[in-house]
Amino acid sequence: MKYLITTTEIYRFSSEDEATNFIEEAKKESGYILTKHTVEYKEKKQKGEVIDFYWKVTLVKSFTSEKEPENSINIKYEMESAF
Repeated sequence: MKYLITTTEIYRFSSEDEATNFIEEAKKESGYILTKHTVEYKEKKQKGEVIDFYWKVTLVKSFTSEKEPENSINIKYEMESAF
């Protein structure tokens, strides 16, 4: 039997409000415990000038205990194309 213990997910957002709202929604979700989350402001520079910026959100989700797993979880990821 295999058990999914934890996952780390990294997301990109165009605003700080979107990033913080996403974390608040993740805290309310059932099926996992949000064990860690971070928000980082990132800038892309070219010749000393900021040409792009975004917020990077990292979520660490815990599904079951590593030493005594209780739940077998199947995760399905879906991709939405931006094009």
